[in-house]
Amino acid sequence: MHVSQLWRYPVKSMIGERLDQVELDATGIVGDRLWAVRDLERGGIRGAKKIGGLMQLGAHDLGDGRVEIRLPGGEVVTSDAPDVDERISAALAHPIHLERRPGADDLDHFRRGGPDSDDVMEELRSVFGRTEDEPLPDFSVFPPEIMEFESPPGTYYDAFPLMIMTESALRALAAAVPDSVVDVRRFRPSLVVDTGADEGHPELGWSGRRARLGTAEIELITPCPRCVMITREIDAATPADRAILRHVVRDLDQNLGAYARVVTPGAVGVGDAVELV
Repeated sequence: MHVSQLWRYPVKSMIGERLDQVELDATGIVGDRLWAVRDLERGGIRGAKKIGGLMQLGAHDLGDGRVEIRLPGGEVVTSDAPDVDERISAALAHPIHLERRPGADDLDHFRRGGPDSDDVMEELRSVFGRTEDEPLPDFSVFPPEIMEFESPPGTYYDAFPLMIMTESALRALAAAVPDSVVDVRRFRPSLVVDTGADEGHPELGWSGRRARLGTAEIELITPCPRCVMITREIDAATPADRAILRHVVRDLDQNLGAYARVVTPGAVGVGDAVELV
């Protein structure tokens, strides 16, 4: 097995950048999710679960403390531009403020904003993209702090630092939903592993194991329950699509990919061997 793709997402819920090499530290990929948008209507840091249009924007780390954001029309704006909030808000048709991630002690920054519905079940079905006859995920797999906070304080990832997928999982999806566009960008992996001739979704069975890759070591924690984000439109070639999530809920026990955390920091590059231990 070897690493076939590496992805970093400089801004939470925006399309990320594919890299040849990354550094892993305790928070995941260095430079990952350093920025996010705050909802100026409902409050709280928000991702594409709530503001779906974020998936139509792209982000690139300029390496000097700034991030460059590509808007749907192809224009770009940098995080230090005086009109950055206005231009992103116009693209999203929703008022936001772009913010850089503070430290974990700024608890108020990470607290959840208001719900869209007073009906808890309606709110949860909206976030997870479930119909009334579909089950919700097992919430016990998530860190308990995300009940109060949008993300674990000090981070902008949803639950855990890394999300791992395999090339075989992408092939299996394409075969299962042939009328859908199975674009890796929908699923927001940190690392994609080529497992050779394996079929299906081998990463769903890796929970509790560790993997050595490059000079780093990670621990696979739990399969990743999927939400409405994988149904969002990215561009005209990758339109909104509910069929993929229907397949994941119905046939994959709601999971796609696996969450992981960093055990030993280090460098990881495309082509590096992956050894499960």
